[in-house]
Amino acid sequence: MAARGLRLVGQSFGTLLRAKRTPVRTCGQFMCTATQQQNTPAQNSEEEKSKNQNEQSHDAYAAEKAQLEDQLRDMTDKYKRALADTENLRQRSKKLVEDAKLYGIQGFCKDLLEVADVLEKATESVPKEEIKDDNPHLKNLYEGLVMTEVQMQKVFKKHGVTKLNPVNAKFDPYEHEALFHAPMEGKEPGTVALVTKVGYKLHERTLRPALVGVVKGA
Repeated sequence: MAARGLRLVGQSFGTLLRAKRTPVRTCGQFMCTATQQQNTPAQNSEEEKSKNQNEQSHDAYAAEKAQLEDQLRDMTDKYKRALADTENLRQRSKKLVEDAKLYGIQGFCKDLLEVADVLEKATESVPKEEIKDDNPHLKNLYEGLVMTEVQMQKVFKKHGVTKLNPVNAKFDPYEHEALFHAPMEGKEPGTVALVTKVGYKLHERTLRPALVGVVKGA
């Protein structure tokens, strides 16, 4: 009987202990829940702040990227323009050098044209019937003049100087200078009928236009 009484007392004491622990556990759970509820708004605020900072950083990066792209396009355009200007300058310089090589002797050639005219007039003024073996002085002089004229024309040709003697050719205002216009039978209007003074060209440039008479239409 004594043992049974002790068991009953022990069971009652255990029940009492369990009853006392239960409110403590429930209170602890409630406090944890309350703490979580109190921490949630702060955490949300931090997350929103971090999100806003990330968005601002992204916008700043995008703006900086756009600015750098604009600067790159501007520098690329300036670089291309500089290359084009340099190439144009190189081409112009090359053309000037080539023209200097071709036409550097233009002034000298113009001075020699008068000498060529004198030689031509001298040979034309000698009567052909007077050029005989019994007149060796005149014959030798005439042959010397002819040889000099031929040699001068060879030198002219070597340096790109050509004679313009456009009889029956179409009138070209860039190469010919018309002294008169006159109708002529059997001649096409606009053609050169008479050359009073031959002209000369240096490569593609006219040194002196030929003085001509042009056929006029009826």
